[in-house]
Amino acid sequence: MSNTATTPSGQPLGISHRPSPTAAMFERLDNAGRPAFIGYLPYGFPDPEVSLKAFRTLVEHGVDAVEIGLPYSDPVMDGPVIQAASQIALNNGESINGVFRAVETVANAGGTPLIMSYWNLIYHYGVERFARDFENAGGAGLITPDLIPDEAGEWIEASDRHGLDRIFLVSPDSADERLEVVAKAARGFVYAASRMGVTGERNTLSSSPEQLVERTRRAGAGRVCVGIGVSTAEQAAKVGAYADGVIVGSALVHQLLDDSGRNALDEAEGLSRLAAKTDELVAGVAGAR
Repeated sequence: MSNTATTPSGQPLGISHRPSPTAAMFERLDNAGRPAFIGYLPYGFPDPEVSLKAFRTLVEHGVDAVEIGLPYSDPVMDGPVIQAASQIALNNGESINGVFRAVETVANAGGTPLIMSYWNLIYHYGVERFARDFENAGGAGLITPDLIPDEAGEWIEASDRHGLDRIFLVSPDSADERLEVVAKAARGFVYAASRMGVTGERNTLSSSPEQLVERTRRAGAGRVCVGIGVSTAEQAAKVGAYADGVIVGSALVHQLLDDSGRNALDEAEGLSRLAAKTDELVAGVAGAR
């Protein structure tokens, strides 16, 4: 369902020579002696305009890359906090057509814009069309939790044409052979899920993500970032000591929800809480090494 990948004259599009945007970010942070802090929020939550302010808040308070989530009606990997936020966004009319405003917002604020999306949304939008629009908005890379490299041929081609990073997931139960396949297909970094199951905040983290990072690097991955379950500055510092990046989602989304976990807070209160939590986590990441 993707658009034909040709120039106006009908010639096939070639491969972009644009350097990896996230690789440039990691190199800059290597010089600063710290890992990357990658923060997740769903686009359109609590509504499209406030979500743009939330993305800016993340960057202004020290997030290096923003993982912009595309809310989906069947979020098999998302825990209750992100599911609640995504449903609010869907109820308010969020659609993929507006997400490129969020990408532009993050890029203009000085952050590295990533999109995290279930593949069905990209497929129905049109793979080539998505890659083109994402690049034009200043996007860096796409995280695909339910797309494996073996089935990603169309996306691999489109991302090569538009110089976009490909971020695939691995988990503690991934076999060494699978890690090698992912490492070879990835561009930018590999997303290491700290545990099996859905996203969510956790009081403690096991040693399995550190082992997974080591295994993924041995499999050939240049950069490995860890997500799922990181929710405190202490946890961020622990993960940042061995990973190239620390990914936080539910703990940030949580700041924009009320005590029931089902409704969005008032805009001013929500953004204030988000800024404070970001500051806390940034301090943890900064002290990781």
